[in-house]
Amino acid sequence: MAKINIDGVQNVEISKKIPCEKPVMEQLEIMERYTDAYKANQHEDKAKREIECLKTIYPTLFRTIEDDDLIAGRLDFLPIGFGAVTSVGGVGHYCVFHKLRAFKEQLPESEWHRVDALYDFWQDHDVKTLYCQDVLNDTTTGRFIDCKYPFMATARLSGMMLDYQKLMRQGIDGLQQEIESRPSNPFMDACAQALDLFKDVLRRQIELVHEAKQGKSAKRIQELEQMEADLDFLLDHKPATFRQALQLFWLYALCAGCINYGRLDIVLGPYLKQDIDRGTLTEDEAYRLLKSLWKMIENRRTTVNGRIIVGGQGRKDKEECDLFTKICLRVCKDTRYVEPQFTLRFDQNTDPEIMDMAYECIASGATYPTLYNDDVNVPAVQYAMRVPKELAEQYIPFGCGEFVIQGKSVGTPNTLLNLVKLLQIALNEGVDPMDGVYKAGPLSLKPLSELTTFDALYDQYKAVLDYYFDLSVEAQKHSYETMSEEVSFLFNSILMDDCLGRQKALLDGGVEILGGTNETYGNINASDALSTIKTLVYDEKKYTLEQLNKAALANFAGYEKLQKEILTLPKYGNDETECDELANDLYEYVAKGIRQKGIEAGLGYYLIVISNNQTNTDWGHETDASLDGRKKGVYMNPANNPQGGNAKNGPTAVLKSLARFDAKYHGGSVQNIKFTPRMMHEDKEKVKALFQTYFKNGGCQLMVTVVDRGVLEDAQIHPENYPDLIVRVAGYSAVFVNLTKDVQEELLSRTLYD
Repeated sequence: MAKINIDGVQNVEISKKIPCEKPVMEQLEIMERYTDAYKANQHEDKAKREIECLKTIYPTLFRTIEDDDLIAGRLDFLPIGFGAVTSVGGVGHYCVFHKLRAFKEQLPESEWHRVDALYDFWQDHDVKTLYCQDVLNDTTTGRFIDCKYPFMATARLSGMMLDYQKLMRQGIDGLQQEIESRPSNPFMDACAQALDLFKDVLRRQIELVHEAKQGKSAKRIQELEQMEADLDFLLDHKPATFRQALQLFWLYALCAGCINYGRLDIVLGPYLKQDIDRGTLTEDEAYRLLKSLWKMIENRRTTVNGRIIVGGQGRKDKEECDLFTKICLRVCKDTRYVEPQFTLRFDQNTDPEIMDMAYECIASGATYPTLYNDDVNVPAVQYAMRVPKELAEQYIPFGCGEFVIQGKSVGTPNTLLNLVKLLQIALNEGVDPMDGVYKAGPLSLKPLSELTTFDALYDQYKAVLDYYFDLSVEAQKHSYETMSEEVSFLFNSILMDDCLGRQKALLDGGVEILGGTNETYGNINASDALSTIKTLVYDEKKYTLEQLNKAALANFAGYEKLQKEILTLPKYGNDETECDELANDLYEYVAKGIRQKGIEAGLGYYLIVISNNQTNTDWGHETDASLDGRKKGVYMNPANNPQGGNAKNGPTAVLKSLARFDAKYHGGSVQNIKFTPRMMHEDKEKVKALFQTYFKNGGCQLMVTVVDRGVLEDAQIHPENYPDLIVRVAGYSAVFVNLTKDVQEELLSRTLYD
């Protein structure tokens, strides 16, 4: 039996999943076949075990084709199976235990023993559980998303951005020929079988097309026959048309478990331009095809993923890519889905028409595209990841803003730090005031009475941070070691440099750059708390450090006047030089410290991502009152932005504060801002000038929500009237009424500019 709690929710899920198409008894039989395949190959090489398990779910779990689908490929997942991330299934050989228990309730009681047997077996073999058994404890380290800990760790392979250009260049047969040309080993043999299995997936799609034709109109039959012809062609040829390239990319991404898709303008743009120039495809037809892709991605409902990237530096076929980008912008504006997370990279040379289209898309309330400034990000990535410019130009944001290099790097965020909770631990001699547990490991921390200077206090905080930096890099590395022991991630490995060249799986030394990211939360609450302490204790000497800490420990009950005084002090986000400089100083200490620990540990890079995925709200519930005036249990600040209600000097001041953080030290950062439709339309040129100035002054990224004043409040009262109201939560968008009330309240707290 497991030594730790392996049950419960393991990721943020906002969008309601589409139920599996197959009857529950058939679902049970598939999970049993998967488990039997695992058992039969338990002592074989991990690559052989993986491919034998994959054969039990592919192509079996592919769904029927829906009436408006223009490409084939809908895939179910079950509580037991194989995957890369928890957003769709789980990691490696996985069992999502709480979902398996829920599944059990759908069965006749006479069949429950079969589920119990599966549950018991996977307690000892689920990859994420194996990792958790090694790294979790009762004090410092919890699993994602157990927020009573100051540090959370997980095992996943997020943000896999595969080299789909290689897939297009070589096709399935070309990849098989490359494998055959290299020395054989169990990994390479399993890769060859994976491509054979992928052909079985294509053949199954052809069967599903035949089924979909029954009783359809002549027009729909014509669409399905085109789909069938493309699938049949891809069995033996590399793609020759836009439709074929789109189809091949999509099915491969599904089999690889990828939920982020990378620079599709580079992959698909040349095929699009070629077909339009030949007259075999119109822009309107391309629009319909991409709109179908958008729906496919939306239907996967991964909450924080689904990244499609367009634009930016490092594109060989700029004209072709820009054509693709413009059609995508039309689709994005018209669909208004929460996924895909459509993302525009741009620089000073980007086509002004594209920038105008992006602005209009955002102003319409789509929340997309998210904007990434290549003039800042490319040199920043070059420094942060220690890569040449040509590789830095291929950076990709995924999830909640983390960066990877497409086809070259792993950068999964498997560690998370709560900077507010760590400051509270430093202020209370190692004890977390939220639960009274000592969480400072071997550190010997001084009482507050001995911290006679601000530098002494700051140094004590830094000592706690340093200890947790060490825990973080150890946990990050161990996540790779655990996954590598259990699985090869065959489909991912085939399209990542240079796994085939080295004849090694992704995490066995196959990938060229093994990096990682650490999500940090509450960084602005922490810096504002430090600013409070510096001002009231050490500069003005109005209070002792003990008095301030006593007020926080009392959740400001009986100290309301002091709390009010704290709240009126200058805060980050208002272009207040001293506050912003302290925020930047803390940011650089954390960012540089994490980065250096990663380098020393032998990772290609290990960087912080100033992230947010509602974890700022969830972690806030388990975090005591802080000396920025925030009360116990209240949400923490979102990502790199001020605490809700603290931005009082207008959007220019906020953006000036945001731009002060040097992007070359982090691996992604989320910058959110809200405007009314009136401001976005009537003051259009002013807002565009505001954005341009922000980016010119070093702004690396921007995510914009456009909503009328009072609409969010009314949506809380009358949710039935707002089924399609989309808001930017942080690194992802969501339908507002689908969010929990506490997350809604955090969004409402953010300043709305009009």
